[in-house]
Amino acid sequence: MLLIVFIYNATSYICTNMETKIDYVYNTAFVLENETKVSKWLAQAAMKEGFSVGEVVYAFFNDEDLKSLNNKHLNHDYFTDVISFNDSKGTVLNGNIAISIDRVRENAERYKATFNDELLRVMVHGLLHFMGYDDSSDKETLLMRDKEDDNLKTFHVEQ
Repeated sequence: MLLIVFIYNATSYICTNMETKIDYVYNTAFVLENETKVSKWLAQAAMKEGFSVGEVVYAFFNDEDLKSLNNKHLNHDYFTDVISFNDSKGTVLNGNIAISIDRVRENAERYKATFNDELLRVMVHGLLHFMGYDDSSDKETLLMRDKEDDNLKTFHVEQ
């Protein structure tokens, strides 16, 4: 997918061509309604951090299938909402991000968020892992949450 992104800075708009390949794989009945809009937003989230998106695949699963991947690849025998398989090179983000649609729905209810907002949060969360952000400590988790919130705001304002 070739995206042309207009970025506003203090003095002008900058037009850049971004060769971005974000693919979506559906292993459940769920289908993302606005792939182009979401891809553009994810590319902008990367650009804000000084990265570009190379080849990224978002794969959507049910809870059991994602738990199986979590167990097989990470030896974690529990449910999760997202798993990132990072294959980035320098500032070019590459890899696979697996998301449980069941877990996103449950978390949206638990945190009183819309399904779409929770899905976007998880999607950018996976991409932030590719950029070196982690959530292993409370401090890292707070920074990750701030980055997620900032990007969610831009999705609703700019898109």
